[in-house]
Amino acid sequence: MANDNTIASQMQGMDEEQKIRFTREIIAMLDEWKVRDADQVALLGLPDDTRLRQIRSYRQGSSVFPEDNPRLNEYIDHLLGIADALRTSNPCNASAGSMWMNRVNNRFKDRTPVNAMLEDGINGIVAVRVHLDCAYDWHISN
Repeated sequence: MANDNTIASQMQGMDEEQKIRFTREIIAMLDEWKVRDADQVALLGLPDDTRLRQIRSYRQGSSVFPEDNPRLNEYIDHLLGIADALRTSNPCNASAGSMWMNRVNNRFKDRTPVNAMLEDGINGIVAVRVHLDCAYDWHISN
């Protein structure tokens, strides 16, 4: 299980401008992976009744992620781990990560990693992270 205190404690140490930048960067990452706004709600672990305008508000910097949402923090922690692993795997090609996230992969039952995450929820998100990040896989195996 992810340490949901990591993101929360980081955000508590940020000023408002840093929180806005952090929130926008997470949304930009999901946009880069070509994740629709409605699906961003699911990948962030936000409540199902979250309105799409909230995602737009995050994207525009009008609001920031709530700090007191352990589920959101856990999901963001894993998504950041995935993004970091994609950058490490493809340091010379910034678009390679987005392409990989949207390419069918037999590891995920012939689904794209994005679809596996959306369909399988946190289990799919962790599966994508474990596939990409052997250090994380080793960490949770011990």
